[in-house]
Amino acid sequence: MQTRSGIIVSGIVQGVNYRRFTQMQARQLGVYGWVRNLADGRVEGCFEGEATAVAALVEWCRSGPPAGRVDELIVRREQYTGEFTDFSIKY
Repeated sequence: MQTRSGIIVSGIVQGVNYRRFTQMQARQLGVYGWVRNLADGRVEGCFEGEATAVAALVEWCRSGPPAGRVDELIVRREQYTGEFTDFSIKY
């Protein structure tokens, strides 16, 4: 089953390669979508793919890369659109 989730991550998540590690994890799992830094220091992402793969990526986001620290992860389920063909870092 295909699904879509949006996330917002708070903590030490900018300047620690959080976006790059998320992209690497997403590509390994076959998840499409994007991730970007927000002006307030948080990271936002949108993930689409098989439900188990999206759930695995969301779970990875709870801890993030070794140099980071996740204080809060907000996850929202969204309607699957199939609009993505890759996983990108937005700037």
